[in-house]
Amino acid sequence: MKIILNGEAVDITATTLGEALAEQGFGEAKVATAVNEAFVAKDARADFTLSDGDRVEVLAPMQGG
Repeated sequence: MKIILNGEAVDITATTLGEALAEQGFGEAKVATAVNEAFVAKDARADFTLSDGDRVEVLAPMQGG
């Protein structure tokens, strides 16, 4: 399946957001996720089914002042 991950087209074999994150190397990283501009909570990722063409954004928290 092809998705758009942080603005770039990628082919994945995963069917859920949780699997896709692991497949793309995010593993246990502390990140925020959105699919098609809708926030997906960490606890919902394992059951969140992706579809061909979904736009997935993965954001890492930033510190600063």
